Amino acid sequence: MQTELSKKLGVEHALFGFTPFPAVAAAISRAGGLGVLGAVRYTAPDDLKRDLDWIEAHVDGMPYGLDVVMPAKKVEGVTEADVEAMIPEGHRQYVKDTLAKYGVPELAEGEVSGWRITGWMEQVARTQLDVAFDYPIKLLANALGSPPADVIERAHGQGVLVAALAGSARHARKHAEAGIDIVVAQGYEAGGHTGEIASMVLTPEVVEAVAPLPVLAAGGIGSGQQMAAALTLGAQGVWLGSIWLTTTEADMHSRALTQKLLAAGSGDTVRSRALTGKPARQLRTEWTDAWDDPNGPGTLPMPLQGLLVAEAVSRIQKHEVEPLLGTPVGQIVGRMNSERGVQEVVDDLTRDFEKAVDRLDRIAGRSHE
Repeated sequence: MQTELSKKLGVEHALFGFTPFPAVAAAISRAGGLGVLGAVRYTAPDDLKRDLDWIEAHVDGMPYGLDVVMPAKKVEGVTEADVEAMIPEGHRQYVKDTLAKYGVPELAEGEVSGWRITGWMEQVARTQLDVAFDYPIKLLANALGSPPADVIERAHGQGVLVAALAGSARHARKHAEAGIDIVVAQGYEAGGHTGEIASMVLTPEVVEAVAPLPVLAAGGIGSGQQMAAALTLGAQGVWLGSIWLTTTEADMHSRALTQKLLAAGSGDTVRSRALTGKPARQLRTEWTDAWDDPNGPGTLPMPLQGLLVAEAVSRIQKHEVEPLLGTPVGQIVGRMNSERGVQEVVDDLTRDFEKAVDRLDRIAGRSHE
């Protein structure tokens, strides 16, 4: 599965795998794709350095990348404490009441909540980049669109390609004008933050809007047939995220959550603001229902919502409170019904891609014989 972009990056398959798990990122790269580590959860530089060291030692010399969550516009002088102070007391009480309703235990004394949504903050993201640019990353992706101009310039100065996610052709044009190298057209079906245009419509629109820049198709993709369709629509590769969550290398820290993913159908997700304040596709749970309830206080804008629910999410996950337990995941969850290693997933994807291309060749009257 070779395209001009995959050849440029030195990967066997034009398959880009986003994941928060270092072991998965390394395995994707070893399998011939390009593993991209999500950095948003790394608020301590030493933690990111530790995991990049691990990837570097386990990637067998193959290329890999990093994904950050960074606003294009710089915000000066805003601290996490400043943001915390903006959260209304009524919303804090609603969290307490919802957790009490389901009997969610407190964290142990002295234990702090895990992941806090702070990677969006200017100083955190730049600290991540200061660490990352000491490693031979080949790709820097930004989930919030184009990173600041100086970051793009710094990446290019080190020979690193820059990718930006887009949910519309209008967004994609802005990214192209900002000087990025790759646009990731992320459709409505995708897990995490996503827009309202489906992949089948979005991909060719973005390809046309930013030509000749390469485009990666994302959102709801988890089969070789879909990868073939993406390339037929003009993409130079695919960007896959959700499909890796049920791989054996994924460290979900929750058997109950893995089982929920394996049991879920493609209709069991919802776009909700419950996690971060921006629409993000995730498993539908009684937690998302509580925040979408018209009788509730409603969600806060990003980043207030993420800071508000950080401890609650940690408590739900730690104690595996099944009715509330969820995670960002795309509609492709309906195909994620068995646990497989990353290499097996890639083998299945590429084998089915070849079958789909052969079928198209036969339809077109061409034969490889």
